[in-house]
Amino acid sequence: YGGHFDWAPLPIANSEMADAKVVKWAKTQLATEHEKPLFLSVGIYRPQVPWYAPQKYFDRFPLDSIQLPKYLDQDVVDLPEAAQKLTKSQWHDWIVANKQWKKAVQGYLASLSFADDMIGELLTALNDGPLAENTTVILWGDHGWHLGEKEHWRKHALWEVSTRTPLMFLVPGGAAKGQLCQRPVSLIDIYPTLVELCGLPQRHGMDGQSLKPLLEDPDREWERPVVTTFGFRNHAIRTERWRYIQYRDGGQELYDHEADPNEWSNLASLPRYSSLKSKLAKWLPVTNVKPAKKSSR
Repeated sequence: YGGHFDWAPLPIANSEMADAKVVKWAKTQLATEHEKPLFLSVGIYRPQVPWYAPQKYFDRFPLDSIQLPKYLDQDVVDLPEAAQKLTKSQWHDWIVANKQWKKAVQGYLASLSFADDMIGELLTALNDGPLAENTTVILWGDHGWHLGEKEHWRKHALWEVSTRTPLMFLVPGGAAKGQLCQRPVSLIDIYPTLVELCGLPQRHGMDGQSLKPLLEDPDREWERPVVTTFGFRNHAIRTERWRYIQYRDGGQELYDHEADPNEWSNLASLPRYSSLKSKLAKWLPVTNVKPAKKSSR
């Protein structure tokens, strides 16, 4: 991966990390009164690769305490050809053969823990400053990360591990505080949500929709699934229960998250799910795919 797929502890203080320097600047903004409304976007690079973090973060996760992700041997055998081509199986084979799996997970956790600390510093600065009572906070990640599940590393896939991200809102006086919402939503919903929360003029023609109703009632009905696209005409549809993937060559995957949260059993080839697939396919942005190749399995 361009020489960047690496991990190592660094003998430096937090202050020497680039993320810490960005957070230091942002903290000064949160400690200051502003004449005009403030929009502050703070990007924290970790846990993006390479997984370099100060030594103390690696020390938080001794190798003998590392738990590997849930993994099914030969998980890829029921995947269509297009899906198998996405996996970084050659990376996985090398990592396993060289006994680097726990070390890689340690590097990821160390980098994630460092990012957590950076977020903690930002929130402390907000709470201690003059803007705490009048500031909406949105925390999100741009993608998930495979650590060997489906013999895959990195992102660049349409499975749950790659496409599920953290998304948290803190709205002063305007949200169900501390509650978890199970409805599937998309990152394209962030902008229209922020527009409504800030009382700004509504925009028309956007693909996303405001999540304010869910912030007020996390259990309310929400019929719209999430559509994720990777590459050219490869799409995933995620409802609260189902994930349906259709590749541009016609390959398909279907997973029942109530029975199979790890997506180990691809149900797409079973005739009894044909009507369900047709229902989910109505949400696909593109339908002119090639017919799926017949499997000999």
